[in-house]
Amino acid sequence: MRSILVHANGVTRRVDSLDPAWLAPGAPERVWVNIDGPTEEDRPLLQETFGFHDLAVEDALAAIHHPKIESYNGFLYVILHEMVPFEELSGPGTRDVDFFVTANALVTVHTARSAAIEAQQAVCLRHHLVLAEGPVALMHRIVDDMVDAYQPVVDVLEARLEALEKVVFEDPSTDPLRAILSLKRDVAALRRVAVPERDVVSRLARREFAEIPEPIAYRFRDVYDHLVRLTEESAFFHDRLTGLLDAHLSTQSNRMNQVMKVLTVIATIFMPLTVLTGLYGMNVPLPHLPGGEAAQFWWVMAIMGTLGGVMLWVFRRMRWL
Repeated sequence: MRSILVHANGVTRRVDSLDPAWLAPGAPERVWVNIDGPTEEDRPLLQETFGFHDLAVEDALAAIHHPKIESYNGFLYVILHEMVPFEELSGPGTRDVDFFVTANALVTVHTARSAAIEAQQAVCLRHHLVLAEGPVALMHRIVDDMVDAYQPVVDVLEARLEALEKVVFEDPSTDPLRAILSLKRDVAALRRVAVPERDVVSRLARREFAEIPEPIAYRFRDVYDHLVRLTEESAFFHDRLTGLLDAHLSTQSNRMNQVMKVLTVIATIFMPLTVLTGLYGMNVPLPHLPGGEAAQFWWVMAIMGTLGGVMLWVFRRMRWL
């Protein structure tokens, strides 16, 4: 689905078709063409009408690519990723948005709904000077909204991390290993996208390309700073999760050691008692202890109780318990 916005004579309006005259060098109009769910039918528009390079068009029509930026003769091609809300996925996920930037036109291509693009389309129709600033300024607005969408995801990940820390340190009887590994995977997915996105925006902020004027480059620096904070937070989350995993495994190991120590003490105490009962259980004549036949049972029980008590006293004396 295509949507076309054009700014002409101080007014931004939505149009049904694209006039090639608007794309001519030096034309006063400013154009934004948005393609939602690109198909092969959009290839002639990109290649013939706009004159974009075949390789860039091929990437734009593909499902997904890593963030990158490439400069071609007459236009700039940028791929960035927009965060998908948690309500739509079980974990953090992204969708790529492709930007073609020319002197007087911006073309955005994305395979699914983009909240940032929808928001900026509404802004352009309400405030006519937004599109009048030019394609690069409009791209900055979209990218800024895309990066802002990362923060709610980071907040959700931080809340999950704090809940896991509480479980590990306050309720060691539970086993949050699966939850820790799941959160670690989600943090790695966020970092895998945020780091290359930060590198792309840093190139836009350094005025590496002639299409990016100095005032807009300053705006991209603010977006870059935001991405730097996000990548640092994701790295911090990763370190906290690693420490949390180590703490959980250490706690489990300590609990296992405590259990094994108790079982070992019980087995050690019962070893001489087993020998004693086995000795008196033999079917051979044995010396009788004082008293009659009925007293022999109580003598054996008394000896067993005394042995167990002495061994427990020795263990505590040696601080094994």
